[in-house]
Amino acid sequence: MIFKDRADAGRVLARLLGTYADRQDVIVLALPRGGVPVGYEISQALNVPLDIFVVRKLGVPGHEELAMGAVATGGVLFLNQDVIAALQIDSNTIKTVCTIEEEEMKRRERVYRGDRPPAHVQGKTIILVDDGLATGSTMRAAIAALRQQGPGRIVVAVPAGALDVCQGISREADEAVCAAMPESFHAVSQWYTEFKQTTDEEVRDLTSRLSQSRSVSIAVHGDVIQGDLTTAERTTWLYRNSFCDDQRTVSGTYFFHFISNQC
Repeated sequence: MIFKDRADAGRVLARLLGTYADRQDVIVLALPRGGVPVGYEISQALNVPLDIFVVRKLGVPGHEELAMGAVATGGVLFLNQDVIAALQIDSNTIKTVCTIEEEEMKRRERVYRGDRPPAHVQGKTIILVDDGLATGSTMRAAIAALRQQGPGRIVVAVPAGALDVCQGISREADEAVCAAMPESFHAVSQWYTEFKQTTDEEVRDLTSRLSQSRSVSIAVHGDVIQGDLTTAERTTWLYRNSFCDDQRTVSGTYFFHFISNQC
């Protein structure tokens, strides 16, 4: 199975994750950068929130595409001891690479999230998304970091991954959904027709779209109104025990003003 691009891969995965659609306890967490376009399509198709989870691969110096581990939000460090032992990588080299990647992880969180707080994951079902699994180091670090935050369930979803890696990930997560699991797997890019690098700007754009808009159904005098509820950035909702009947329509969009009893 070859995907046209990351968006196409996300739509394919969404069909495999249909049982999680329209559930209030589900959050899609995408690994930047490449996992975000995939996660966006899943989030949109399932009608569930989207957020990011920053994890940085620890590349072997001189062979950066080969992962010797990863670091993740929350101070989690995962090391691939097989790679480290095979290449005889010393502790000072590991420490140096960790320091660099931790700084980049913090930078990306500032760039992508701004002042938005991270999603509250405790007790939630988390669909953890990336654009593929090669060694699995990045995903293992993400799973370990999330476990510390107490989610109810972790579902890993990737378009393609090596068969043995997907099987290993399925034992560490509660569920793993891999659309393609070939025994011979050389690189994530081989499973895409188009595999250009995802930019910081694309990540910010995609995450801001679904962090501000969601499909809703509202009962009004026995009728059900369906549409998209959108809030502007930094919107503050103030409410106590009731809301004033201040409702108006502009170009088919409903605006509900929730305010206190003292209006």
